[in-house]
Amino acid sequence: MTLIRTFLAVVLAASLSGVSMAQEGKLKIATVDMQQLFKEYYRTNDAQKQINIERARIQKENNDRLTRIRELENNLTTLRKQIEDPAIADTKKQTLFKDWQMQQQEGIALDRERREFLQRKNQALNETMMQRMKGILNEIRKLVEEQAKGENYDYVFDKSGLSTSQVPFLLYTKDATDITAVLLKDLNKDAPKESLPEAGTPDSDKPSLTTPPAPVGDQ
Repeated sequence: MTLIRTFLAVVLAASLSGVSMAQEGKLKIATVDMQQLFKEYYRTNDAQKQINIERARIQKENNDRLTRIRELENNLTTLRKQIEDPAIADTKKQTLFKDWQMQQQEGIALDRERREFLQRKNQALNETMMQRMKGILNEIRKLVEEQAKGENYDYVFDKSGLSTSQVPFLLYTKDATDITAVLLKDLNKDAPKESLPEAGTPDSDKPSLTTPPAPVGDQ
């Protein structure tokens, strides 16, 4: 998530370019909660739904691969019991042992392929998520700039931004106007009803700017 954090740091820490100084030398300052805008923007919710569909597809394929591997593991257990059975002739045991070796090698190869598959798919999924998040953040940043210029703000700070030590960048601002609600209303003005986040959805279940997604499957 380094790219997103770097991008967000520019938004929250720097003054917006092209915004003129307020008259009589008094700064006009606003704050915005970028995390809230990102989480509650309907396009973020749509993107998350698409990602979840892809995650489910990857998980299903991984489960199918695991099913075959577990079948081989059960076969290996059965063969081992037969090999260790004193009632079975040695010549038969030699045949069983060769079969055991072949299935063991097949299982190792399939599990290696499964892990490589998950690694590739997780990497591609993360890259897709990063690109979509970057695009959404660019839209939000553009709207923040337009609002700042329209209202003649000198600075707009992200009150949700954290430093590397997890301490808020913005600890105190005098006479600052919070423009989060206005921006969120504008962002979602044309949103289809089904695209809006469901009321009561906990923040932990919403996409985050700083928390990387868990990988799909057991690697």
